[in-house]
Amino acid sequence: MTILRRLVAVPAALVTLFALVGVARLIAPATGGVDRQPPGVDRQLDYLRAELDDGAGEDAQAMFPEGWFFAHALYGLARVETGLRQPPQGRDEALREARWALARLESPAGTAPFSADLTPAYGVFHAGWTNWLRGGVLALQPVSERDPDEVRRFTEASTTLAAAFDASATPYLAAYPGQAWPVDSTVAVASLRLHDHLLPPRFDRTTARWLDGVRQRLDPRTGLLPHRVDPGTGAPAEVARGTSQSVIQRFLPEIDPTFARAQYLRFRTGFVVSPLGLGPAVREYPRGLDGPGDVDSGPLPLGVSFSATVVTLGAAQVQGDDALAGALANYGELVGFPLDTPHTRRYAFGLLPIGDAFLAWSKTARPWVSAPADPPPATVDPWWRAPLVALLVLLAVLAWVPWLLLRRLSRRR
Repeated sequence: MTILRRLVAVPAALVTLFALVGVARLIAPATGGVDRQPPGVDRQLDYLRAELDDGAGEDAQAMFPEGWFFAHALYGLARVETGLRQPPQGRDEALREARWALARLESPAGTAPFSADLTPAYGVFHAGWTNWLRGGVLALQPVSERDPDEVRRFTEASTTLAAAFDASATPYLAAYPGQAWPVDSTVAVASLRLHDHLLPPRFDRTTARWLDGVRQRLDPRTGLLPHRVDPGTGAPAEVARGTSQSVIQRFLPEIDPTFARAQYLRFRTGFVVSPLGLGPAVREYPRGLDGPGDVDSGPLPLGVSFSATVVTLGAAQVQGDDALAGALANYGELVGFPLDTPHTRRYAFGLLPIGDAFLAWSKTARPWVSAPADPPPATVDPWWRAPLVALLVLLAVLAWVPWLLLRRLSRRR
């Protein structure tokens, strides 16, 4: 009986350890806000770089059409974010890695999924994200030390983007032939604002015209930018959705902070939920509407998109909503199963490096153009952790029930 009790005690002890670690992950700060480096993100980026060298981009491409591109773009952007938190003399690694990622986006492999016949070439998705990273590379460099060729390429690409918007009857350019998503144009216009922040301003009229067109074409159900639009008119073709809104809310403050705050509050009201009362998460469809998942949203248990939830962390941080950003980060630490080594950190047992790329990019979020935002009214219950902590404690207690029963039986004998 003693041997049996010892055998039962081993898994009980492991479950107790798991529960205690879970409680710690719910409580310990998991993000650093817009100023401090998030815990473990440097090791996470080292892991990502090794995975990209080992083919993680190709693996992501097999999952969705922009997988290769996003894996490299988000890695480069997260390196920029971490570098901007360092003094200028401490940015060498961030600059080197961001340049490496940018070169990958501009390579034949980076443009392969997109059409060169679009305006701008390869579509607004590729043009916008690539241009944002170009600006990030310049932002890492002191003005007097910027590479003239990089300044020239950023200026030329921004001018081409602005010309495409100025010539368009709709604020939303095509990402693929005959297909347009507002989120892609939002990133592109943010890159024009970044140009005017880093270099002599040139694109105020383009930005103002774009905003005017956006306000005339909001999704009538939610009052937000729609998920998909008619490529010819920009009229809403699909209701606002969490996967695109989470990115839109990350970039819109760089374009117009006032409009962005109103949009963010609408988004937070319509999409941020607490399924089963177990912590904040983000729906793919607005409250009261359900729909199918896709390659962007992933499965939708209880209507929640894990990808939208991760990216909303960054949007909340840019908006100064530290209460929501912190809660989402802590929840991710619990359910993401981070594994640490002395040199790396990976989530979900390292099964989805593209997920690590989105998470690192979200945790390092900070404004590049606009000033840090004032916090909006908090909506996260300060006691949101309590049900999860109670469940973890209950799990630890239940794990010892068989051991206690065996002990009691042994005493009776």
